[in-house]
Amino acid sequence: MSGLGGYCHSEFWNTNLTWDADVPDFTPCFERTVLVWVPCGFLWLFSPVETLMVLRSNDRFIPWTVLNICKYLFASVLLILQLGGLIYAVTQHSSDPDSIRSVDIYTPVILFVSIALALVFMLFEKRRGIRTSGVIWVFWTLLAFCGIAEFRTRIMNATGDERVDQDTTPFVLYMIYFPVLFAEWLLNCFADAPAQYVEDEIKGDKPSPKASSSFISNITFAWFEPMAFRGWRHSLQRDDLWDLNPADRCSKIVPVFNSHWYKLLEKSRSRAPPRVQKVEFTKTTDDVAFSGQKRAYKRASILPALIKTFGGSFLLGVLLKFINDTLQFINPQILSKIISFVSDPSQPSWHGYFYAVLMVCVNMLMSAVLNQYFLVMMTLGMRVRTTLIAAVYRKALVISNLARRESTVGEIVNLMAVDAQRFMDLASYICLLWSAPYQIILAVYFLYQELGPSVFAGLAVMILLMPVNGFIANATKKLQLQQMKYKDQRVKLMNEILSGIKVLKLYAWEPSFEEQVLGIRQQEIRVLRKTAYLNAGTSFIWTCAPFVVTLITFAVYVLTGNDVDPHYLTPDKAFVSLSLFNLLRMPLSFLPMLIVFTVQANVSLTRMNKYLNSDDLDDQAVSHDTTESDPVVVENGTFTWDPESTPYLQDINMRVKEGSLVAVVGTVGSGKSSLLSALLGEMEKVGGRVNTKGNVAYVAQEAWIQNATLKDNILFGRTLDEDLYNRCVDACALRSDFDMLPGGDKTEIGEKGINLSGGQKQRVALARAVYSNSDIYFLDDPLSAVDSHVGKHIFENVIGPEGMLSKKTRILVTHGITYLPYTDTITVLKEGRVSETGPYKQLMDNKGAFSEFLLQYLTEAGEDEDVEELDEIKHQLEETMGRQELQRQMSRVKRESECPSEDGSIPELKSDEVTELLGSRHSITSVHTIQVKSSRSASVISGERNGSLRRRKSSQTKDEAVQQTLQPQPVAPATEQKAGAKLIEVEKSETGKVQLAVYWYYMKSVGVFLTMLTFMLYVAAQACSVGSNIWLSNWTEDVEHFNDTHTRNVYLGVYGALGFGQAVFSVLAAFSLYTCLLIGAQIMHSDLMHNVIRLPMSFFDTTPLGRTINRFSKDVDVLDNTMPMVIRGFIMTFVVVLGTFFAIIYATPIFLAVVIPLLGVYYFMQLVYVSTSRQLKRLESVSRSPIYSHFSETITGSMTIRAYGKVQDFVLQSEAKVDDNQACYYPSMIANRWLSFRLDMIGTCITFFASLFAVLARDSIDVGLVGMSVSYAMQVTQTLNWLVRMTSDVETNIVAVERIKEYSETPQEAVWVDESRPRPPPEWPQSGRVQFNNYQTRYRPGLELVLKGIDADIAGGEKIGIVGRTGAGKSSLTLALFRIIEAAAGDITLDGIRISDIGLHDLRSKITIIPQDPVLFSGTLRQNLDPFDQYSDDQVWAALEHSHLKTFVKGLAAGLQHEISEGGGNLSVGQRQLICLGRALLRKTKILVLDEATAAVDLETDDLIQATIRSEFADCTVLTIAHRLNTIMDSTRVMVLDAGRIKEMAPPSQLLADKSSAFYSMAKDAGLV
Repeated sequence: MSGLGGYCHSEFWNTNLTWDADVPDFTPCFERTVLVWVPCGFLWLFSPVETLMVLRSNDRFIPWTVLNICKYLFASVLLILQLGGLIYAVTQHSSDPDSIRSVDIYTPVILFVSIALALVFMLFEKRRGIRTSGVIWVFWTLLAFCGIAEFRTRIMNATGDERVDQDTTPFVLYMIYFPVLFAEWLLNCFADAPAQYVEDEIKGDKPSPKASSSFISNITFAWFEPMAFRGWRHSLQRDDLWDLNPADRCSKIVPVFNSHWYKLLEKSRSRAPPRVQKVEFTKTTDDVAFSGQKRAYKRASILPALIKTFGGSFLLGVLLKFINDTLQFINPQILSKIISFVSDPSQPSWHGYFYAVLMVCVNMLMSAVLNQYFLVMMTLGMRVRTTLIAAVYRKALVISNLARRESTVGEIVNLMAVDAQRFMDLASYICLLWSAPYQIILAVYFLYQELGPSVFAGLAVMILLMPVNGFIANATKKLQLQQMKYKDQRVKLMNEILSGIKVLKLYAWEPSFEEQVLGIRQQEIRVLRKTAYLNAGTSFIWTCAPFVVTLITFAVYVLTGNDVDPHYLTPDKAFVSLSLFNLLRMPLSFLPMLIVFTVQANVSLTRMNKYLNSDDLDDQAVSHDTTESDPVVVENGTFTWDPESTPYLQDINMRVKEGSLVAVVGTVGSGKSSLLSALLGEMEKVGGRVNTKGNVAYVAQEAWIQNATLKDNILFGRTLDEDLYNRCVDACALRSDFDMLPGGDKTEIGEKGINLSGGQKQRVALARAVYSNSDIYFLDDPLSAVDSHVGKHIFENVIGPEGMLSKKTRILVTHGITYLPYTDTITVLKEGRVSETGPYKQLMDNKGAFSEFLLQYLTEAGEDEDVEELDEIKHQLEETMGRQELQRQMSRVKRESECPSEDGSIPELKSDEVTELLGSRHSITSVHTIQVKSSRSASVISGERNGSLRRRKSSQTKDEAVQQTLQPQPVAPATEQKAGAKLIEVEKSETGKVQLAVYWYYMKSVGVFLTMLTFMLYVAAQACSVGSNIWLSNWTEDVEHFNDTHTRNVYLGVYGALGFGQAVFSVLAAFSLYTCLLIGAQIMHSDLMHNVIRLPMSFFDTTPLGRTINRFSKDVDVLDNTMPMVIRGFIMTFVVVLGTFFAIIYATPIFLAVVIPLLGVYYFMQLVYVSTSRQLKRLESVSRSPIYSHFSETITGSMTIRAYGKVQDFVLQSEAKVDDNQACYYPSMIANRWLSFRLDMIGTCITFFASLFAVLARDSIDVGLVGMSVSYAMQVTQTLNWLVRMTSDVETNIVAVERIKEYSETPQEAVWVDESRPRPPPEWPQSGRVQFNNYQTRYRPGLELVLKGIDADIAGGEKIGIVGRTGAGKSSLTLALFRIIEAAAGDITLDGIRISDIGLHDLRSKITIIPQDPVLFSGTLRQNLDPFDQYSDDQVWAALEHSHLKTFVKGLAAGLQHEISEGGGNLSVGQRQLICLGRALLRKTKILVLDEATAAVDLETDDLIQATIRSEFADCTVLTIAHRLNTIMDSTRVMVLDAGRIKEMAPPSQLLADKSSAFYSMAKDAGLV
């Protein structure tokens, strides 16, 4: 014998013994060679993989347990047995060489070495903390399975009828070996105990059970079972979820990506040409100014960085996909064998059963591989999303101020919410780029084997369709870009609307902005409709393509036959080809989805690259040389906001001594805040040197407050030092505020400090700085927002020579003249240059810019300031200049200030007051961003125009009424009242099954008739499909008419007609579906918009903006893009399942007995899965909002965060929120795989029984029906899987409809126009009489009253000043007048008409307010003045003239059409306030409300506003909420409020005459008496 036969001394293979026998068996040689080599070869082949896994493990040392002891013991026994077999063989060979064959020696050696290798791996895995190994488990499985044949042979030889003599020793050894081997395999089915030591990983309280699960559990996803059934039994909560796997956390992924990305970015920027410096002479002086141009360089792409980071995982996915695609083509070959078996009675019966079992094994292997592929790729997608969100967040913290303006906040939020998600969605399908062509090539190859060259006719059809697909892809890409543009515009506008919602309500402007949003939405829908029609066309092409290919291939095949080579369409050829065509259908049908995803991802990639390549702040702008003698040094500093413009700060030289207090003063636009920005590195340094030594604390002019407790805001991430904390609180005058708030310092503060007044926010920000115990303090006018006595307290206890910061280095930008004598040095800025520096007395003696500054202050302040302060300044100047010279200089300054400038334009005004209006909700668009001036008169730099000739008084009671919103509910237990009095409500997360009402709501929006029509069209298309296959079955069975040309043509014609019918019904169904779903999306968005804009202010006060924006961005995106795809998938798979079961039952009716219990199991699995995944989806949605809210909060306070060096802390906070969101998403992803595997098993059972029944009925069933039945069964696995996934996707995505429905049905405020009652006449109110009749109100039901029985009668034309301390109810009175809050009792009448009897817009349009903080919206200047186009251009220009803006607007290139940026950022605060005055002048109502409209502007603007109000509103009723008493001294009467009641109401002179009055006491405190 030669070959293996000689190796064994016996026959290696005998066909008669195996394949052709009725009872098959292997030869002993085959059992001792191939069945041993296969498992051992597998182990050695994959040993490098196992070695790599051992080396990469971070865990250490699994403790000894009974399980692993038994594993090692049994493996040792197996080694001993093989060693015994080897010793026996060698001994026998030495005594009788002929009795022992080579196989008897080499097989024990091979087994011994392989088992020893497995044991070594097991020991190393124990040391490295690996609890289960796939390679080792597969080795033991293969070894045990292959050993069954030899075990059976030895038993049969010993006990069978024909006994065969065999040596006793090998027989005994094998009888021991096989049970021990089986026990070893069984032990390896379980995972080891957890590792005792863990490196580089943080184990949470609830680690994922995946880490502790066995290989089998991982393959079958059995470890997810407890959560699946928990979710079925009761609704899952966040506490039920596991911690995110360490490998999926930001802390693991992001650093790897960053290392690759920063290298690419550095390489890209290093190739950029150097910035070109431009030198020019300034017009006013002979000084030289430098300006530059932005460096242009090729953008780096994140794609290479992503590939380097996740390339390994991707390659694993590619390998798994390749294996699965190859395995798919085995089943058609098995089907061919089954058809041959049924048609050939001579074959042994076991062949049929073997084919059925083989098909089951192939299906199970395919399922395991495919599910692992999806797990790998979906995990990869999840990690990519994590990476991109982290990258966008980090970029937002370092992006330069110039680059920041190029991306609106709406666009940046979309990068996180939409674009990152698209990369994640693409991950599961990206492999189709190579997989689809590979599957097509394999299908064509096997089809060629069946049908010969005829297959190329079908292939030609596919090639002809590809250019059409390319055209559609390009068109889709263009439409995608358009849709994203409109979506960005819509989200940006919604941000502005929601951030300024109170302004819109006060002005009754909601309809105009609602119309703008719906206008953009209309354009978006138009683009979506075009995209939908393209998608419908694509769907038609690729749904019908496989059938067209099949039809043409079969037609060419049967028509090209001849007498010599007749081409008969037999069942074998027809249904094997059909199954191959079905395999071809999958890559072809996925192509449209892949194209859409790829196009979207490409668009997102471009947007992401643009943003991430933006310039960063220069981290070298400020050096930190510790050897420098002084803590703050600037030498020859030249700074700009825009490299392409003239520098704003020039020739700055200053040295600040350690422990000194330096005041920075200057007139309007001198650049004081810009100087602080330059010291912080926020400005672009053109030249010079800046050095700071030590830690920095920064208090911005506009206080930044986090959505956290008061205590957390002050601690700012530092550990609590109780003593220091209490001293900070007392020094910053916060103790009384804590006592007033229901939760004390544990009170939760809303977004952007919504429930704190301006003064409180400023003091909290100051306390944060003091508590930080830094070396250097940059204080940007922190005392401007507090009352004078509070300011004095803070200066004495914090900032001044005796304060807590007396030993620290302090640079104070201030408008408080009285503080200047207590400073060490004063720096005077003028036109961006340091004009004077020195101590107070020295500057007074110099009679230079500082004296001029004081003169101007003194002249313009007049009666507007404290008497003591004015006397002190006058006295000091008299000593320096002399009385007569002082009087002469004051007269000169007064004349100059009264004369207009040469060009007639108003003075430049400051502009870094981006604040909320009257406590309006914080917008993620109200971002502290530096806007660069385009011209001297058109726009002003934010942060540079913050000077004023006087200090601004308190805006402390800006929205004092928010204090009342924090009042605890009377029914609440005392313990809860002190717990923190949460203002922001936790986002509602529905539990349980989605209510039928939600589906009905969606169906009504879509249209019931269109819904039913669409479904029936899909049913008709599927009926044509099943009918064509039954017709094909009959055709292949009609052997008698194979040669009849007429009959053949009839068969072919009917087959083609059924296919054509399927195509027509499919395209009609697709058009109908997309049309009705877009109609529904449009209607639901309109309803949502209609309701949200009509919600009461209490809703916006308790709901974070990000939560509402989520409805308009993510949820509307689901309606627009996700739901059409999901619903189409659901309907198509549902009708395909119906068609499949009909076809199988039609072929083998007995199948009905099996299908019913299988469908019962199927339904139960679906029930469990949907219940669990639905709630997981909800939890994921809820956990998504905090990511965006935290992001918007970060952008707002980015300058403060950078100043404190807290960038890394905030990055970690953001990453924690992303990890939390992914921890909710990961179980949802696993639930998909868990279900998929189980449905695959059900599908495998269906395939098995269809094959088995065909085999059993081989004598009575038509061969054609067998082919049809089994080919349909082969598809059912995938179809069932898709049906449940589509069902779940419908229910999980319908959550978006549920969330939109919730906001669409939230109770609204009163109607805008009450048509049920007579409307007030157009000229109402004629006199402006306002009457309060026992008026009482509260902010929300359950809260205490904030106004308690207000009785007042205000005659038309009266000027009423409203005063009171914090919490007295001043702002509440205003809100009540506008019905922002409704009456609890009593009423208000205007000219005899009760305001509660008319519509809100009839009321609000007749009252005008000039708010404290001006809010503008993006759009034209004219839209900001007259959004309804009610007034002519002449009237608008007249209003601008009276508001002193005419010259300014005429100087703009676009005039009234000048574009206002987000929040009015390209105008100064003064200009914005004058625009608000212009609004009031344009409306010219009989009642005007001033909420301290001039507290935030400089004196010049204040004078303009006050003069205009006196002249233009002389005959109007004016209600002024006074934060500064001197502004209401000329009022007709003063209303003093206290605790929601009128304490006093009389002319100011009368109240001042009564020294016991509350007003006199307040005036005395303010230094007015």
